[in-house]
Amino acid sequence: MSRYLVENLFGIDGFSIAWYGVIIATGMLLGMALAIHRARRQGFKADLIVDYLLITIPVALVFARLYYVVFEWQQYAADPIRILAIREGGLAIYGGVIGGILTAWWYSRRHKILFLVFTDLLVPSLVLGQAIGRWGNFVNQEAFGNPIVDPGFRFFPFGVFIDRLGEWHQATFFYESAWNFCLLTVLLLISRKSRRPGILLATYFLGYGTGRFLIEGLRTDSLYLIPGIRVSQMLSIGLVLLGALLLILILRKKAPSQNPESPSDSHGNGA
Repeated sequence: MSRYLVENLFGIDGFSIAWYGVIIATGMLLGMALAIHRARRQGFKADLIVDYLLITIPVALVFARLYYVVFEWQQYAADPIRILAIREGGLAIYGGVIGGILTAWWYSRRHKILFLVFTDLLVPSLVLGQAIGRWGNFVNQEAFGNPIVDPGFRFFPFGVFIDRLGEWHQATFFYESAWNFCLLTVLLLISRKSRRPGILLATYFLGYGTGRFLIEGLRTDSLYLIPGIRVSQMLSIGLVLLGALLLILILRKKAPSQNPESPSDSHGNGA
């Protein structure tokens, strides 16, 4: 499969648009549209979401890169300047999520919005972006799983043929994408039934953490803390525990159904 959407665009030699970039950009735009739609329904202005994304996207990219570099330091120790060579690959989703959450905490405080209210606006968009973004791994032929020995299972979406290896491997990128689309459906259904602040964030931690833990165990390109201990699986366990604790606290506490300040009275509804 070609890795390029357009080659020699408009006759300009060497000017190509990579499928991976198109897919990631599509996920971001659709996620932003969903967040704006949900924010408006709750009385917030679109600027609240747009301004947050303008800040958090570069922050998330930096954190995604640092996360990868920290656990693959042996690749960069001899030539640290390669850390800046993002085009070579090496971005970790978990790092991006951490960066996005930290930015959301700072941004919500600045605009006087409850952190849990703000994250609940963003979480469905995050899951949508992750679900779409995983297809970038398909065109790049990465983030796949173990070899498929049984010829009866050598078909998509169960497996994917890796050209450079000449082998069929488990399509773990697809498993995670499908899991995230299911999680998105659950989040949107919950959002229609409950306005308890943090309920969507807790569900995301539980759902994504569980799915990532199971699927990560099938991948062949995991980052390791030590041999046999995968970084993403350990972090997934932490997410599940944090999600369970947050959910218990939310259900036990009579949480407010919306932000203490009316959107019309708070600078948090705009920028």
